[in-house]
Amino acid sequence: MNILKSSVLALSLLAVSVGCNDQKFLDVQPTGALTDEQLNTVANVEKQVIATYSQLGNDVYRAPYTSMWPYGNVRGGDAYKGGNGTADVDAFHFYETFTFNRVDVGNTDELWFLIYIGISRANDALRRLDAIDAAAMPSKTVRQGEVRFLRGHFYFLLKELFKRVPYIDETVPTAQYAEVSNVALSNDELWTKIADDFRFAVANLPETQPETGRANKSAAQAYLAKTLLYQAYVQNDAHAVTSVDQAKLQEVVTLTDQVIASGKYSLHPDFATNFLTVGDNGPESVFAIQFSRNDGTPKGRTDRGNQLNYPMNPDYGCCGFHQPSQNLVNSFKTDAQGLPLFTTFNNSDLSKPADFQANTVDPRLDHTVGIPSHPYKYAPTFIFETSWLRDQNTYGVYMSMKENVLPSDPSFQKTPPFMSSSKNWTLIRYADVLLWKAEALIELNRAPEALPIINQIRRRAQNSTAKLKTATGTTISNYNIGLYPMAAWNQQYAREALRFERRLEFAMEGYRFFDLVRWGIAANYLNTYFDREKTKRQYLQTARFTAGRDEYLPIPLNQINFSKGLYKQNPGW
Repeated sequence: MNILKSSVLALSLLAVSVGCNDQKFLDVQPTGALTDEQLNTVANVEKQVIATYSQLGNDVYRAPYTSMWPYGNVRGGDAYKGGNGTADVDAFHFYETFTFNRVDVGNTDELWFLIYIGISRANDALRRLDAIDAAAMPSKTVRQGEVRFLRGHFYFLLKELFKRVPYIDETVPTAQYAEVSNVALSNDELWTKIADDFRFAVANLPETQPETGRANKSAAQAYLAKTLLYQAYVQNDAHAVTSVDQAKLQEVVTLTDQVIASGKYSLHPDFATNFLTVGDNGPESVFAIQFSRNDGTPKGRTDRGNQLNYPMNPDYGCCGFHQPSQNLVNSFKTDAQGLPLFTTFNNSDLSKPADFQANTVDPRLDHTVGIPSHPYKYAPTFIFETSWLRDQNTYGVYMSMKENVLPSDPSFQKTPPFMSSSKNWTLIRYADVLLWKAEALIELNRAPEALPIINQIRRRAQNSTAKLKTATGTTISNYNIGLYPMAAWNQQYAREALRFERRLEFAMEGYRFFDLVRWGIAANYLNTYFDREKTKRQYLQTARFTAGRDEYLPIPLNQINFSKGLYKQNPGW
């Protein structure tokens, strides 16, 4: 863009110097500008497709959309904002407490803008692909499938964040963007548009891609299943769930069965592998953002969306954000049979080192949470200390681990003052596919079929303690995790078990809040959470979730102004 601007300026100045009557000059093709025809070559279109992939991870710490941690974990009660007090990236504090959020928060506007860049790149690539002769580009249809998969992903993010967004595809001229309303499509129609992109991808992507990182048919089937699962929970204008679409749930079962039957995916034997560099693009990764370092660029293409989330010790240095909540830590407790304590887990806190031996816990706790006196990130001599915490008086003593790597990891890179790594961020894990199927089965009143699926996830957790050892070889915590029995496994119990399992399996991965909204339980759940957390965290004294408003972020005021009032604000804002 800067090159084009400079060229236009230079040509303008030259035109003044030669005078307006020099027709020969006016007939010369500008050397600093490229026409659509020049860009519409096979090589350039391939580059535009790669540029669309690139936008998957082109976020920034102020407005991350890789792991979605400020919107999914912090808003969902699984994490505190962290950092150096409530004023440090205060937008995240506004998201966490709900009561302080506003329509003019710049981070929200930047988030909207960055995701729409991805959509813009996708639309540009699709327009250029349409102009290419298939005979000259045998991969044309596959690339169209990839780009529509990526566009579907970007729109899915916008949909779960804002609900009502303008839908712009490659057929809309740029000059008409400001004429597209964010309420031109109903809630259901917008979901269908997103699903249509994934349906096209399913129909046109190959089972296997020759290059790692490109979307394949199974990834498209999985993302279509996710989209239909969200769409199945029908919401009214006040965001309340009014019904569950059984036909869409059945299609979720069909699609997840197809992914399972492909034979391409399986659970890692050890849960830990999902969050280590050695697990990148492994059998549990259905689709992941690919990061890199030492790639010829000044700072590499590393994970900037999670770069605030490392502890404050000398090996890292910054910045102490994304701290697991006490409520989340307590949720990993188990009973004598190794099952979750659905209603009583939060009656007492796991707070002192002895508590993790006096109580039994799910092993996934120590895969997810950095705990004082426990080894950090599977290194027996790298012990997490309270001195690593930035503001424990405000945010407590725990730190997130899944997104982080050890300082000695080959993917680790300092990008002063922040930390980063080239470890992949997986957007769809095979465990997610399994639990989507289980959820659909339960809501179809086929709970017995969901039981072995959920137990498959729990059995893997049972077998994931090899890396959870101290330097002397003892287990870090007192682990006890059991399988659900068939007795009493009715629809109501199965639903509670499924929802709890999703929390434990995907804790700190960015999904919790969106699950709560999808199920229609966000207000009751979060206000109950706040009532207890206020006794532990002073900064949450005024926190309150308002039903019918806080399920979605407000449409940014800048965007409403851009549209000259065409965009309509979400209810309650």
